[in-house]
Amino acid sequence: MEIYIYVTLIALLAGVLSGIVGTGSSLLLMPVMVSAFGPKVAIPIMAFAAILGNFSRIVVWWSEIDWRATVAYTIPGVPAAALGAHMLLALPAWTIEGALGIFFWTMIPMRWHVKNRRWVLSINQLGFCGGAVGFLTGLVLSTGPMSVPVFTAYGLSGGAFIGTEAASALLLYTSKVSTFAFQGALSTQVVLTGIFIGSGTMIGTFISKSLMRRLTETHFSVLNDAMLLISGTGLLYGAWQVK
Repeated sequence: MEIYIYVTLIALLAGVLSGIVGTGSSLLLMPVMVSAFGPKVAIPIMAFAAILGNFSRIVVWWSEIDWRATVAYTIPGVPAAALGAHMLLALPAWTIEGALGIFFWTMIPMRWHVKNRRWVLSINQLGFCGGAVGFLTGLVLSTGPMSVPVFTAYGLSGGAFIGTEAASALLLYTSKVSTFAFQGALSTQVVLTGIFIGSGTMIGTFISKSLMRRLTETHFSVLNDAMLLISGTGLLYGAWQVK
């Protein structure tokens, strides 16, 4: 019971952070969830919880969502996420943690590289990115920090960015969870725990709306990089321990 109380508090904080910067709840929660349940169980739990967390961001920013961008991003992204999730289930547990840790670390310079190049994406290029990010979303836990430069390069910011990214992520994670269910990796315990964790992130998201209005671009970048660094370190340590 104590671990559930602890995880719920972390989920509440993660919901606030993800509501402010548009992503990041999974990054903060993943090391805690892996420690409590192991990577093979933690990833389906977090995928289910991500659906609830993204749904809350859609509700908060519904009026500002760019549905054209959402459709373009998710048409290739949904099947790609299912393929990535299928591959994920076949991997040894320690490789998942290690891959997640390395992926989070490499996202820090990658985000800055994209930002400094000042890329501008067309709607077709957004769709191509949706396929690539969708596959990685199925294969690893969270690609939110990768979707940030993709949607901002398309021209979205503020509530439009948060709502559109959330709508797209909701569809990708639904595809991922459906694959887990088809493969028998979505037990009743996983679903209930996911609802438990997701409810905490939803509450945090609704709390965060007023805080997001005060966030500068510098704060946004620092928060993302800090979450990537801390989460990546924790996951790599966990993989080393298991191995």
